[in-house]
Amino acid sequence: MSERSEWAELFLSSNGRLSRTPFLVAAGILIGVAVLYEAIAGYTLHWLTGWVVYPALLFSGACVLSKRLHDRGRSGWWALLILVAFIAVWPQPEHFLDFMFCLVIAWAVVELGVMGGEQGANRYGPNPLKTISI
Repeated sequence: MSERSEWAELFLSSNGRLSRTPFLVAAGILIGVAVLYEAIAGYTLHWLTGWVVYPALLFSGACVLSKRLHDRGRSGWWALLILVAFIAVWPQPEHFLDFMFCLVIAWAVVELGVMGGEQGANRYGPNPLKTISI
C-alpha cells in the first residue's frame, strides 16, 4: 500500500481501528489546519471558502474520531457528540452551557488520547498494534 493511500484512508474512511499515536498526529494536523485557516482567512475569504473548508475538516475529523473510538471498542457515532462539543467551544468557550461541552472534550481527551485500545481483535477489526510473538 502506498503512503498516499494510507493518508487518504486515514482522513477519508471511518472503517477499522486507529491506535493512539496516529490518532494524536491526525488530530494535531486537523486542528493545525483549522487554526492556520482561521489565522490566514480574512472576513471575505472566510465567508467565501469556509463553506468548503469546514465541512472537509468535519468529515475528516469524524473519520479519525470514529476509527479511534472503534479501537476503544465504542461506536463511531460518539464522534458526533465530540464534534458538536468541539464546534460549540471553538475558538473559545463563551457561554455557561459551554462548560458541559468542555466536560465532553475532557472525556474525549482522556478516552481517546490517554487510554490504550482494546487488546486483540474486536468487532471493528484487528488490533492496529501488531504484537510480535516469540
